[in-house]
Amino acid sequence: MLRIIDARTGEPAPAAPARRAPTRVEAHVRGRDAGALRVLLVADLLVRALELDGTPAWAVLTGTAEPDRLRKDAAALGVRPFEDGAATGPGPGTGQVVRVVAEAEAEAEAGTGVEAAAEPVAACVSEGKHESGNEGEAQDADQSGDHDADQSGERGGDGDVRDATTVAVAPVRPAAPDLADPDAVRLALLERHHHARVELDAAVLDAARDTLARLRRAVADWARHPSRPVPGELRDRLRAAWEDDLDAPAVLRLLRRVESDPDLADGARFEICAYADRFLGLHLTRDVGSTP
Repeated sequence: MLRIIDARTGEPAPAAPARRAPTRVEAHVRGRDAGALRVLLVADLLVRALELDGTPAWAVLTGTAEPDRLRKDAAALGVRPFEDGAATGPGPGTGQVVRVVAEAEAEAEAGTGVEAAAEPVAACVSEGKHESGNEGEAQDADQSGDHDADQSGERGGDGDVRDATTVAVAPVRPAAPDLADPDAVRLALLERHHHARVELDAAVLDAARDTLARLRRAVADWARHPSRPVPGELRDRLRAAWEDDLDAPAVLRLLRRVESDPDLADGARFEICAYADRFLGLHLTRDVGSTP
């Protein structure tokens, strides 16, 4: 079962109802900076994980005054379309609501009556559950200023924030991302768990670009070999990773082991990467058929 850390309690919570009613995934952002894009990316991962588990998901966007420009930037990152949450209402038959918000907004909501936000999550990370970095740094003022809490407690016309499970997403620097190579930006963000701050500097983006190029070349080469099924153990490990609070870094680590495992047939390597990419959204099969 897909579980995520609820920022209100710091405890794992199911991301889908027991019955197969749709989960409303609500990305709530204030601006269109790198932090807002990361919120949308995490919401996109949540939708993908729910669908892989067979749970219908309804993705909506709330809070921003520039939805069209934000959607354009998000689409470049491979984020699938989000509906306008303010216009759609709660939706028919929604079984559960999961809000994805910036860490600063989760903290502010905690200060206005929504129970316990950032501290339990930070404690969970510091105990070693997920990779993180620079946890002790103060959040940049330009990041936090764009994510002030909605003091009214509204969720785009769908009730009070206390009704929803909340996923808190750590900030990104610099605030204005370089989207010249959006796939590299997506990978750089996925390399760090969403509870960890990210520095999108030139070295990080260059490393992500090199990793993507290497993986895509390998996948294109493996595709020329007879297909083999994804081994059951690896399928289970991949699912366990993304069902554990959307742990994209763990999925990527598994793919690195797949590259070098001498016991795997190349056809199986291809199918494993294609399966994992249904969650990652990195277009790993993009170059299939284009290599000599």
